[in-house]
Amino acid sequence: MKTYEALVIFPSAVKEDFLEKNVEKIRGEIAKLNGSVQDVHAMGLRTFARPLKKKDAGNYTRFRFSMDPAGVNPLRARLKLNEDIFRLQIVCADMRKKPVAVPPAPVPAPAAPIQ
Repeated sequence: MKTYEALVIFPSAVKEDFLEKNVEKIRGEIAKLNGSVQDVHAMGLRTFARPLKKKDAGNYTRFRFSMDPAGVNPLRARLKLNEDIFRLQIVCADMRKKPVAVPPAPVPAPAAPIQ
């Protein structure tokens, strides 16, 4: 099982109960494919950098879940059929680059005094 993150964007003009209902639908889809949801983070209404399909903003929700890699493409296909989802992106959280520690620069040895 690998850990994945899904960023789901819902339309901006939706109510709180609509979001909760759709979050539960997505949890159900993940469970149908033998996955387990670890965390759901509602990020709220955010403005897009540029208009998409004549829309300026959307409600962002991030899901963190574990699933067999073979189940990711069927999950993506099922979620794309959901008309309530504006945009969807799924990435492998295990593959995200972690910051690399940069070793300090070597200190030059003091120069010998000139005589």
